[in-house]
Amino acid sequence: MEQPSSGQSSPRNAMRWVAIGVAVAGVTAAFGYVGGWLAPQRLTPEKVVDALQANGGQHPGYRRNHAKGVCVSGYFEGNGAASAYSSAPFFQATRTPVVGRFALPGGNPYAPDNSVPIRSLALRLTAPDGQQWRTGMNSMPVFPLATPQAFYEQALASRPDPKTGKPDPEKLKAFVGGHPEMGAFLAWVKQAKPSASYATETYYSLNAFYLVNAQGRRQAVRWRVEPEQAAAPGSVATAGDANVLQEDLSRRIAAGPQRWKLLFTLAAADDPVDDATRSWPAQRTTIDAGVLVLDTVTAQDSGPCRDVNYDPTVLPRGMQASADPLLAARSAAYADSYLRRTSEEAGIPGAARMQSEKR
Repeated sequence: MEQPSSGQSSPRNAMRWVAIGVAVAGVTAAFGYVGGWLAPQRLTPEKVVDALQANGGQHPGYRRNHAKGVCVSGYFEGNGAASAYSSAPFFQATRTPVVGRFALPGGNPYAPDNSVPIRSLALRLTAPDGQQWRTGMNSMPVFPLATPQAFYEQALASRPDPKTGKPDPEKLKAFVGGHPEMGAFLAWVKQAKPSASYATETYYSLNAFYLVNAQGRRQAVRWRVEPEQAAAPGSVATAGDANVLQEDLSRRIAAGPQRWKLLFTLAAADDPVDDATRSWPAQRTTIDAGVLVLDTVTAQDSGPCRDVNYDPTVLPRGMQASADPLLAARSAAYADSYLRRTSEEAGIPGAARMQSEKR
């Protein structure tokens, strides 16, 4: 084949380079848009995490939300009941190791355990072939807001006043008044009582997902884990119980494994799938998929959950995320928070030594 002479290029080669240039420019523009570089007013993960950080204070090496927590581990014992709905390996009659984390909302790792009535439970299940299912659940059945923009605006409205150290009540009142979708959440808050145990809470996925079976059929679901152990009569976190949740969990697990049922609620055709502020009717079909067993508790600064990003969009084959806009926003914000805290660990006393010992 005849080659072009030195210093020359054929029209075909020229067009090829133009096409490559256009493609590269397109990818660059896409990344610029996602990162907010080309649209300064656009909401970005960095803005969301900056807002959380401003509210919770500067605590290097910690998560920007759910900063106070404790590592747990154990396993999930699938019973096969959900395998007709999903080809994910966890839902066969099999045992899968779990690394989890109980935590409180907020960016202060030293907050007292009675400071909020909400607790969270994050899990990472890993199959023998490496597939993972990561989930972050909360002890409230609905989320207060439906969009990332509203969540960001709430964070701004909740920012502590430098003079009082507390949010401006008028700003919060105005924000709530402008968001009627918060009704279901506020109704829950009015009757919620902060328990004195992580182990006796029910934890909800909040967002909807899809289970996908071997034939490709999708079923929208939400899930929850319900405790098999009961709360002690009158067990409520009170003032002065700064670390009551971790201390209670340590005592309970020392006495024996703690157990929760994993329950999938199947959506009907007209149930809202992309709005976490709206609940589904109580009579929807529920599938008992197996039992979560947690039998080890360790401090979060040295435990196996420390370096896990509990991104809820990390899903195995047989599960898919819904189009709920909060899911993509959670994934992006978790990634930003993860990069910040892991890059800060070198500056935390003892962190370098612990990392060396782990190796």
